[in-house]
Amino acid sequence: MTVPVNLLTIFTIVVVLSAALAYVNERFLHLPSTVGLMILALVLSLVLQLGGIFSKEVLGLAERLVESIDFSEALLDFMLSFLLFAGALHTDWSKLNKSRRPIITFATAGVVLSTFLAGTGVFLLLSLFKVTVPYFQCLVFGALISPTDPIAVLGILKKARVPESTEIKIVGESLFNDGIGVVLFITLLRITQRGLEKISLGEIGLLLLEEVAGGIILGLALGYLGFRLLKSIDHYQTEVLITIGMVMGGYLLAKILQFSGPLAMVTAGILIGNKGKETAMSNVTMDYTFKFWEMVDEIMNAALFVLIGLELLIIPFQLHFVWLGMATIVLVLLTRHSVLALVSIAFGFKSEFEPSTISIMTWGGLRGGISIAMALIIPIEFNRSLFLTITYVIVLFSIIVQGLTIEHFIKRRLNRSA
Repeated sequence: MTVPVNLLTIFTIVVVLSAALAYVNERFLHLPSTVGLMILALVLSLVLQLGGIFSKEVLGLAERLVESIDFSEALLDFMLSFLLFAGALHTDWSKLNKSRRPIITFATAGVVLSTFLAGTGVFLLLSLFKVTVPYFQCLVFGALISPTDPIAVLGILKKARVPESTEIKIVGESLFNDGIGVVLFITLLRITQRGLEKISLGEIGLLLLEEVAGGIILGLALGYLGFRLLKSIDHYQTEVLITIGMVMGGYLLAKILQFSGPLAMVTAGILIGNKGKETAMSNVTMDYTFKFWEMVDEIMNAALFVLIGLELLIIPFQLHFVWLGMATIVLVLLTRHSVLALVSIAFGFKSEFEPSTISIMTWGGLRGGISIAMALIIPIEFNRSLFLTITYVIVLFSIIVQGLTIEHFIKRRLNRSA
């Protein structure tokens, strides 16, 4: 059987699989869509691997198709822009603004502190298991695993009954700490590649400032331009097209300018979703625009979590790496809880938090495809197989176990603190 492996074939297979698995989930499992799709994709991967015992041709074809997908490029350079803009578009700024201090602090100081605590913890854990890995490579891992994934978080929290004040903190933090985490990851990876002695603190600071400040400024500029264009016409087809052009063109521009594309998309999405909705869109335009981006969000989410499940076919698992991944799950959860507690105490946020907020934010801080995409960028010579396996184990646990239990976890915590 000869199947052409090209972009159209891959896109077609991913969409068909997403539709088929989404139907099975909705018809029989009734799980949150992100969780259900990933579980079914994992089951499909296992079935294909077991089927490979009898038909290596089918397994080989499946592996070639998955290998031909550059997961990092597909997510970080394409899907992420749409998903972040769609998530930010539906975020209420008035609610976000009330919790802006803890959100900004968790997304900046919290991510930096978590990176160093998680990286140091993994370094010590690997040493305990007699696995020798340079410290800075562990910091790179700390950077990719510290940010919570807005795509996973938004997908799960849609169906979980989370107190509004807690939900906005989790959502807001995940939208912004993603951009900070990517910038920190790239910076630490460059330091690891070039050597700390060959890069100055001023150069590191400038890189971080360019990426973060540049991304936010670009997002404001894109949002304002989009706002003015939307306000000047009343034709919903054109206005929806303007938002698409703004996302795709803006993300490409951010890449060219070496600014943070994720931060640009979040900033632009919040501006259009709030200021644009209030004064630049008619009711008809608003209805079509928000429904369009809601559908984009659903379709991209479905494709992403199917791809995460199918990655099981090609990730080179070693059993001792899997055990290390399971041990790291505990480390990552303890690190997140400790960082949230330390930051809230240091910056005086305890009075703004309801009882059990930190515990809920710890269990609700999911990791997803962005962490896997960053792990795939790590060069092979920097222990990529080790860190990729650990990351994949953490992501599976995060989405399946934490994702399925978050609502029950919240109920127990709220009942205990009542």
